[in-house]
Amino acid sequence: MQTPSSWILAVIFWLHMLATVTWIGSLAAVNILVLPASHRTLSLPDQLSFISALQKRLEPLAWFCMGLLLVTGLFQLSTSPHYDGFLSLSTQWSLAILVKHGFAVLMVVVSAIQTWEVLPAIQRALMRKENADEAELAKLQQKELLILRINLILSALILGATALARVS
Repeated sequence: MQTPSSWILAVIFWLHMLATVTWIGSLAAVNILVLPASHRTLSLPDQLSFISALQKRLEPLAWFCMGLLLVTGLFQLSTSPHYDGFLSLSTQWSLAILVKHGFAVLMVVVSAIQTWEVLPAIQRALMRKENADEAELAKLQQKELLILRINLILSALILGATALARVS
């Protein structure tokens, strides 16, 4: 395969970093800033309404970023002089990249659970506002919080694996 020109590769690296910053930045902002403020100022049903509305805006962006990361990451991988085959563990770089991709797959699974299980359950519970069970709402809130925290931790681990690959 012929190596693409440096400006094309630079654009691909830039898009990869932009998608990373957007996705992980939104996870960090929601976990560190938004959720604590909403817990202090809103009632439980209002917190869930707020997080549901926020996630409705963030979810498409997050899934777009994941797709962009996949495409740009595969392109970068195919042009890397360190790449020596799928599932290769021959170097520290290969191991770090494999670990990074394992964490990324876990993030996709956790995000899928959030998108197609937890958020719809929150929306269904909110539609029954007058009949909403406070215990059910609290349980849903805890699930959402756990998923967001798991994804934030996984994103930090991905960045750590990336750093390890960079120094290899």
